[in-house]
Amino acid sequence: MPDSIVEIKKKLDDRIGSHVLVKAQAGRKRIATHHGVLSKTYPAVFVIHLNGDDEGSLQRISYSYTDLLTRNISLAFDDEEA
Repeated sequence: MPDSIVEIKKKLDDRIGSHVLVKAQAGRKRIATHHGVLSKTYPAVFVIHLNGDDEGSLQRISYSYTDLLTRNISLAFDDEEA
């Protein structure tokens, strides 16, 4: 990942609409994983629409760019894993 918030935002702006796997620290020795689509980027945060089990339910989760910079979360795009 890039070394500044501006670089992180630019990279994520180019990936809007991409499928992503998010791994986030959920506490002591716990990691939460979410799979969804990067939907929007804002000046301080970005939004991921999650793939939910219930049809018609729209779940979103947002993170700040500092979460990526400090490595509290990690993103893996589907096309990078191939």
